[in-house]
Amino acid sequence: LPCFAGTKETAFIHAVTSAGLVHSVTRSCSAGNVTECSCDTSLQHGGSASEGWHWGGCSDDIHYGMSFSRKFLDGPVKNLTGKSGSGLAAMNRHNNEAGRQAVAKLMSVDCRCHGVSGSCAVKTCWKTMSSFEKIGRFLKDKYENSIQISDRLKRKLRRKEKSQRKIPIGKEDLLYVNKSPNYCVEDQKLGIPGTQGRECNRTSEGPDGCNLLCCGRGYNTHVVRHVERCECKFVWCCYVRCRRCETMTDVHTCK
Repeated sequence: LPCFAGTKETAFIHAVTSAGLVHSVTRSCSAGNVTECSCDTSLQHGGSASEGWHWGGCSDDIHYGMSFSRKFLDGPVKNLTGKSGSGLAAMNRHNNEAGRQAVAKLMSVDCRCHGVSGSCAVKTCWKTMSSFEKIGRFLKDKYENSIQISDRLKRKLRRKEKSQRKIPIGKEDLLYVNKSPNYCVEDQKLGIPGTQGRECNRTSEGPDGCNLLCCGRGYNTHVVRHVERCECKFVWCCYVRCRRCETMTDVHTCK
């Protein structure tokens, strides 16, 4: 929705979409499912003989994945605005790149040992991407610490707080220009359903927990009766006999 353009949530969506594209394309390259790419050929030779390891196996070639992501996601942003230098487009491209940088930053080295009786006299190593869950957690942290920039959007993106403008904006930082609406309260004009009546978990400290989901308004508790077939047994021949079990559970919904 246009009304959410430039919020922290939009920034996260741009970053995680871009990161997901890099991750998916690169995985396909390494698996041999794409004709235009394969493993990272620049890491097929060399290593450190003194330390007893060499490059081998199939290193994930994120260079192709990142290049594909830039063409696929950043190109349409430029065409949509008609001019690649517009502020909102520049901010969206920055957040796209932040997602790609997250994949690159979290690359790790895996090794396999070789030698008599697992002595690990020599190791073969290759570079691999982190799980997308780990990348998502990294970007969630960047979302929590995202930077508000000036609403006078120009080619150069600047922090909104004048006292902090000398602090450089990092490639991995997520940027937003508009403060987020209140998602807790229903707003039909903005298409926000609010959280009133949402079922929540009383014991959870996560996003499904009543404390967070109900936005401090508290919750109602009501008992729900479940009736289902149970302890079913096959009787020769030929039918199934079951008992009728009844359970009572507490359901919590936001006020």
